[in-house]
Amino acid sequence: MNKRDLTIQVSEAVGNKLSKAICSHIIECILSSITAALMRGESIKITGFGTLKVTGRAARRGRNPQTGEKINIPARKTVRFKPAKLLKAVVNR
Repeated sequence: MNKRDLTIQVSEAVGNKLSKAICSHIIECILSSITAALMRGESIKITGFGTLKVTGRAARRGRNPQTGEKINIPARKTVRFKPAKLLKAVVNR
């Protein structure tokens, strides 16, 4: 599923009372709000769905698989998703 498919499903879920353009704008606003919160280092908890949070990865030594040369991989931040119990239960039915 992509953003376009999500827009269509949201529009149909509300009985086509909102246009696809409005649904698309709403989805964009939600995603930009989530992105902004993650950039500030906040975690996002959506009950029944899961939690998104920023975690740090330490610097480490790696290996180039093509040449075998050892390389330094710098520290960085990444986003982790932990699904809620309800989402796990629905997926595993």
